Amino acid sequence: MNGWLLAATILLGTGLTAALWAVATGPLPRRVLAQNLTTSVACPALLLLAQGYGRPSYTDVALLLALLGPVGTLVFARLLADELHGPASPRTATSLTWTAVGIGVSVAAAVSAATGPGRAMAKVLVVTALLIAGNLVASRALAAGYRAVGETRDGGAGEPR
Repeated sequence: MNGWLLAATILLGTGLTAALWAVATGPLPRRVLAQNLTTSVACPALLLLAQGYGRPSYTDVALLLALLGPVGTLVFARLLADELHGPASPRTATSLTWTAVGIGVSVAAAVSAATGPGRAMAKVLVVTALLIAGNLVASRALAAGYRAVGETRDGGAGEPR
């Protein structure tokens, strides 16, 4: 077992354990955040596994997950907008987002340094940029982003009666 595989194992073990705990014991806002956490953990872990096993195809899987993971979180945020109003959402989403950003950036820096300049490094940087942007957008939607949409649709200040 090399260092890349050890780092991926630690990242998957701690991240997925935390996500499983949040899904099993938490209220709805925490469960949706845990769904977003699984994407934030799986993408960097796939990048580490790609480097550890020498399989660039894992980077393609990470790219697909970085595209579709935040979209799934946004779908949940939109469909469950009324139920996601809670005191834990804004603070938890912010701290979790910046933790995921830090993990993603550190993994991308290490993997990019190991791969060297070229197409593989560009893929790693694209995956990281998509993951960070997706986490920021999904976290904003979970915290308060769709509250205003629901209020104006239901006859709030944005729509005349």
